[in-house]
Amino acid sequence: MKKYLILLICVLGCQHVFAQTDFLKRFIRRMYLDKDSTRKPNFILVPALASSPETGLEFGGASLLSFYTDTAKHSITRVSSLYGYASITTKGQEKVSLNATYWTPGNKWYYTANVSFYNYPFDFFGIGNNTLKANQETIEEKRTRLGGTAENLILKNVYAGFSAGVMKYYYYSGTYYENQAFKDNPEIQDHGGGSLAYGGGILVYDSRNSNTYTTKGTYINTYCNLYQGVFSNNSYTGGFFNLDFGEYFKLAKPLVLAFNLKEQSLIGGRSPFYLLPQLGNDALMRGYYTGRYRDRNLLAGQGELRYRLADRFGIVGFLGWGEVAHNSFSVSALKPDIGGGLRYFFDTEKGLSMRMDYGFGEKVAGEARQQGFYIALGESF
Repeated sequence: MKKYLILLICVLGCQHVFAQTDFLKRFIRRMYLDKDSTRKPNFILVPALASSPETGLEFGGASLLSFYTDTAKHSITRVSSLYGYASITTKGQEKVSLNATYWTPGNKWYYTANVSFYNYPFDFFGIGNNTLKANQETIEEKRTRLGGTAENLILKNVYAGFSAGVMKYYYYSGTYYENQAFKDNPEIQDHGGGSLAYGGGILVYDSRNSNTYTTKGTYINTYCNLYQGVFSNNSYTGGFFNLDFGEYFKLAKPLVLAFNLKEQSLIGGRSPFYLLPQLGNDALMRGYYTGRYRDRNLLAGQGELRYRLADRFGIVGFLGWGEVAHNSFSVSALKPDIGGGLRYFFDTEKGLSMRMDYGFGEKVAGEARQQGFYIALGESF
């Protein structure tokens, strides 16, 4: 009798395991492989295994819930999403963020919200467009941000709105004898961090045929945020201007040529270190360590050729340039950027993808060429 009981338990256990395995297979197929033209919500989990110049190896996970607020078959409403991300890196960094985008039916209103916390030690090389690796110092940074935007369609393809939020930055530069360049550099202001509240206006022109995988149209986003210091930093007032331009051309059914230009400028007499524009990230000037070059002004642009091999797969090649400057830009100071990557479209109906890119940047005399590998969700712009 005991033997039969054990056998029954084993059979039931195996059935449970097989049922769980079958559920896992269906879950993975639903997230990554199934084609869905029903405009239903889609949820995906992505193990985060990445590498970039500023993080080293990065481990963690991301989740993305994408959905439409209007599920009518021929609706023009764009994809909304809720995106969560958490990771740790081999350089001792920790990231936690939650981002939301929401398009109302007919795209009449567009809302975003973000909350994030970064414990982010980073390498500091100096201020300006010509820093050297030999001057590298390690600084500890902790930053918390909470913000959102709201934009209303006021004319065809034209949105106007506002942004608001709060942020707090904290820096620790070691003991009295450590990181003297960071502590003593007269160009660095508020090197201990600070707390700010901000608000500002937004003006957008957006004629893109999709906000996830664009094949034609124009995108121009301008905003100007005004900052007011709070708590012990309440004497600070300033601002930040941003211009983001994108143009997309469908050369053939599987071939798209896209251009992107970004300009950022710090406004006001003071230059808080944590507000300085930084060259390089996983979307623009790929291959450069984020913050290797930083100053009051930034100008960068890129062109990207995208070829859709099949519904699920694509390849890209990109070429760019950029620089930071304290006052004015110079053509001779532009830094080059070149690279390519792969795309996997896990939701072909919504145009949602995972990308892997490798970028090469400038080679400074006496240093290895600047370069980096990136894994992220969605197109770079």
